Amino acid sequence: MTTNPASARAYGAHAADRALEPLTIPRRALGAHDVVIDILFCGVCHSDIHQVRAEWAGTLYPCVPGHEIVGRLTAVGAQVTRHEVGDLVGVGCLVDSCRQCPDCQDGLENYCNNLVFTYNGPTADAPGHTLGGYAQRIVVDERFVLAIRHPESQLAAVAPLLCAGITTYSPLRHWQAGPGKTVGVVGIGGLGHMGIKLARAMGAQVVAFTTSECKRESALTLGAHEVVISRDSAAMAAQAGRFDLVLDTVAAEHDLDALLVTLKRDGQLVLVGAPATPHPFPNVFNLLLKRRGIHGSVIGGIPETQAMLDFCALHGILADIELIRADEINAAYERMLRGDVQYRFVIDIATLA
Repeated sequence: MTTNPASARAYGAHAADRALEPLTIPRRALGAHDVVIDILFCGVCHSDIHQVRAEWAGTLYPCVPGHEIVGRLTAVGAQVTRHEVGDLVGVGCLVDSCRQCPDCQDGLENYCNNLVFTYNGPTADAPGHTLGGYAQRIVVDERFVLAIRHPESQLAAVAPLLCAGITTYSPLRHWQAGPGKTVGVVGIGGLGHMGIKLARAMGAQVVAFTTSECKRESALTLGAHEVVISRDSAAMAAQAGRFDLVLDTVAAEHDLDALLVTLKRDGQLVLVGAPATPHPFPNVFNLLLKRRGIHGSVIGGIPETQAMLDFCALHGILADIELIRADEINAAYERMLRGDVQYRFVIDIATLA
């Protein structure tokens, strides 16, 4: 049992222009409401690359990424009631929030103005900002720890559900994807492949949009009923006015008008990808004339993330992953930038030992 989590081996970067390397990082002493998690697997999110390379403002170093964490609970604080030693648990993108604002009271901690991200977030603990899951262990308040109900043999493929899963589940649930609804999923990557699986499990008619003909069979295997090649203008024109909901997972600047016109009256385009530069503003008439909407959505609160994990356990939903050693992380980043992964890398944290 881990009783002294004062430090942990990890992988992180000391500057934006430096590779990730082995580090020894501090972990805070076990508080009354804290738990210690020995991390077994941690997913690799594209956000990790943006943050560690300072492509998003405000990166603090040393930066230890990782917010798709699964592991085993090995110690609990004196007042912990939600979890027990030995539990299989997960930690996603959040490790704290103000707990008092309307968003927190509604279980939507992800929209709290004072949320604390799992890495690069403010904390009184050394070194003054949070350090993430590319590490042997982590200490987290029990309120931000999630129960894993998948079999232990599936844990590596559960890890990406903590970000990619909830990022797509939350808007699908909020805009009521299900029987009788036609849902488009744009992009077949780390987020998109989860969107296809989840929308199909919810009972929607699912159509995948991709620029690549070579991804057609993969999209169908993931659960899409149909595939549209978005570079084909005739194929796109045939989709006009068809969709109740389009989930756009693409993290690069692109034309939103081409997607807006596929929506029915009152249809919704929901953006979950985070491009480095803004999308061109769409033609306002594509919004006005059919009362269409463009929305954004970001991860989910703790109750909804638990609901997502339970839904995935019930329906046997996992991410499609490639398991890597910790010392392969820099090569994995370069492969991700080339789109050379189907569909999520996951680090085997045992290789940090």
